[in-house]
Amino acid sequence: MSAPSTDIAILGGGLAGGLIALALAARRPDVSVTVIEAGDRCGGDHVWSYFATDVKDGADLLEPLVAARWDGYFVRFPKRSRALRTPYRSITSERLDAVMRSVLPPERLLTGAVVTQALADRVVLADGRTITAGAVIDARGAAGLPHMAGGWQKFVGQMLRLKVPHGLTHPIVMDGSVSQTDGYRFVYALPFASDAIFVEDTYYADGPEIDLPALRERIAAYAAAQDWRVEAIEYEEKGALPVIAAGDFDAFWQATATAGVAQVGARAALIHPLTSYSLPIALRLALHLCTLDSLSGEAIEKACHTWARRHWRHGRFYRMLTQMLFGAAVPDQRYKVLERFYGLSERLIERFYAGQSNQMDMLRILAGRPPVPIGAAVASLRGKGRPLAPLGDLK
Repeated sequence: MSAPSTDIAILGGGLAGGLIALALAARRPDVSVTVIEAGDRCGGDHVWSYFATDVKDGADLLEPLVAARWDGYFVRFPKRSRALRTPYRSITSERLDAVMRSVLPPERLLTGAVVTQALADRVVLADGRTITAGAVIDARGAAGLPHMAGGWQKFVGQMLRLKVPHGLTHPIVMDGSVSQTDGYRFVYALPFASDAIFVEDTYYADGPEIDLPALRERIAAYAAAQDWRVEAIEYEEKGALPVIAAGDFDAFWQATATAGVAQVGARAALIHPLTSYSLPIALRLALHLCTLDSLSGEAIEKACHTWARRHWRHGRFYRMLTQMLFGAAVPDQRYKVLERFYGLSERLIERFYAGQSNQMDMLRILAGRPPVPIGAAVASLRGKGRPLAPLGDLK
């Protein structure tokens, strides 16, 4: 069977694919775009958050997706608590799905559609349909990052409906004052409404395994410690994101790329090496693609490869920090690295999360007494520290 042709087929309706589709619809309306999503809705069940300072261009594209916004946030550690004034935003998959459906014609948004083959000029679906395309962009996430190593940021998050208001005015982006288990552990709390709060238990760990019952218990214990009386759990999400310390980008690309098919998002290692943040990176690439003179398959594939390679080079400093975090710091002492970091200037912290640290920022982050043993830090940079986890299989 044949399905209608399209100028650009985007495989995956998550954050990376969704932002490209929305950007093209807004800025290149002459181009037909078809999004092919395996799930019942775009984005699955996720909350994506970002700092307003992460975004210099394209805020208009994000605005309809924002489900909650705050004019600052808190962090907590054993020896430091701080309120920061950087505006913070959260996007939900529910909003992403709704906006995608409002922008794209129904025939251009295919949900419940599983891709069995992606080629430079067509996409074959499990139900037998074939969609011909001038360009194919693969945004289905990464099955693995071969030839890369590091660790994991793994998490379980729950949206809690409370019996009484929680009283929290701003999000807690990082509560590292909790007991340390399985690496660096922190809790993340977003007050979406006076009686609704999203609580996520997160770990910078050496392995991707998630003990779901244990993390559920810890979320319940954290809520009880804050005197948040839970009436219902409205939804739950979990995941294990790669944290990249080292790798061979060219070998990675050769092992994962399909000739003629562009790769974006986590599939192209387009994440912040240390935080695993991807939203500002995905937005910048989406805007860049809209500026191309040609949106042919060849032009898009080349642009995405060039963008990913440049991002890899630019991330060298962050990979070095990741290497020291995982290779030099004792797991239950990793919180000290972040505790020290949050004592630095607010503007430096903003640039760090945006992936735009300047030379002075880098010197300031490395200056002074390090939060890890110097010998261990040097050993980790020489490849003789604690073993890094291979990231070739993200399942």
